[in-house]
Amino acid sequence: MKKVVIIGGGISGLTVAYVLRTKNKDLDITVLESDGRPGGKIWSEKTDGFLCEKGPNGFLDNKPRTLELCGSLGIEPVRSNENSKKRFIYVNKKLNALPESPPAFIKSDLISVIGKFRLLLELVAPKGPADETVADFILRRLGREALEKLIDPMTSGIYAGDPYKMSIKSCFPRIKELEQEYGSLIRALIKIQKQKKAEKKKKEAAGVSVAPGGTLTSFYDGAQTMTDTLAEKLGDIVQLGVSVRGISKNGSSYQVHTADRTLEADIVIAATPAYASAGMLKDLDSRLSETLSNIPYPHVSVVCFGYEREKVKHPLNGFGFLIPYIEGRRILGNLWDSSIFPNRASEGHVLLRTMAGGTKFPQIGELDDDKLAGLVFDELKPILQLTVEPDMVRVYRWDRAIPQYLLGHEGILNTLDEMLKKYPGLYLTGNAYRGIGINDCIESGYKVADEILERFTSQG
Repeated sequence: MKKVVIIGGGISGLTVAYVLRTKNKDLDITVLESDGRPGGKIWSEKTDGFLCEKGPNGFLDNKPRTLELCGSLGIEPVRSNENSKKRFIYVNKKLNALPESPPAFIKSDLISVIGKFRLLLELVAPKGPADETVADFILRRLGREALEKLIDPMTSGIYAGDPYKMSIKSCFPRIKELEQEYGSLIRALIKIQKQKKAEKKKKEAAGVSVAPGGTLTSFYDGAQTMTDTLAEKLGDIVQLGVSVRGISKNGSSYQVHTADRTLEADIVIAATPAYASAGMLKDLDSRLSETLSNIPYPHVSVVCFGYEREKVKHPLNGFGFLIPYIEGRRILGNLWDSSIFPNRASEGHVLLRTMAGGTKFPQIGELDDDKLAGLVFDELKPILQLTVEPDMVRVYRWDRAIPQYLLGHEGILNTLDEMLKKYPGLYLTGNAYRGIGINDCIESGYKVADEILERFTSQG
């Protein structure tokens, strides 16, 4: 019986384990998780009538793998309501609705008249190099105002990162592909819209649903429903509170060393953050370890406020808002979770979730909980018309939160792929490599599992 050891009990490691277990009952699978709970950064906490997400609050429903997994697990996703489509950017000391269409964008005050005219030059902007920073790409194609007011907050909201350092190809690969394919983002948008309209007509004629994809999706009891269910299905395969000290190799097999024992394995999957994998692989291959160490992770804090509805004057009729760095505020943004999903706050209450820190505000990590909560209240007070302090406060900290896909990230991935050729049976997966979202992690988990199953099949 082939032995498989998966290190890391987050969504990536649990997905690999579940797919392997489902497709090949003969494998001896063990999942080692250093924490006392499965789930990794997917962490939902019910407290005082509020459901707080310490990590991601959901996924987009436009990726079949994730929905396929939900169906297999027997769990029912919950789509966000119409409020999730209403997003705001805090510019010029007020919340500006993010336009949902080109006509709405033209009418909006989000970007100046000069900035809007600058966007038209995108039609004649030259193609850039194979890769460049997000900032360089946007400056060349759309101008500085679009960068500072639109793309900078988006980069902070997704990665808590700096567009002047992040790789456009690794962070937003589809945008780079559109430039290379169409020569212009505007031309690409026009052609794609025409294609969608044609496809919609075909589906309507065939009686097929034409509901738009890409809706933010979670579960009634929070994102942790997925990882809890995976862990429950896997049962005693998942071993909690087990830290891996190192990985070594003896012939064709691997040894996974914990504090009190050594596990033999034919296959080892490191489904841990890059820095954790680096530590475990240091003695096996110092260059491999060093390469993994080149993927940085900034600190991010999540601060949840719970209020009686009447104490918040703002209507909270949307998803929430992001803040460009040029506005000089000290938070990245604020999400109105109770406005978009059910069961996030009890009747007559609202839940506000704020992100702070990231690469531009590393000092946030040095504040104690009271000072951080006070800072967030001071930031939100004028924006959301808060008159009193919250009824519930929870502060969650991630010392190393989101992997940063900096310029050169693709080179790191190529180097890792080349190095791993020396170690058949050793795999890396997780959000440090080719996508940070839940969908990306699940897709990566399926891919690794399928590669392993194909390997065993070819070996007979």
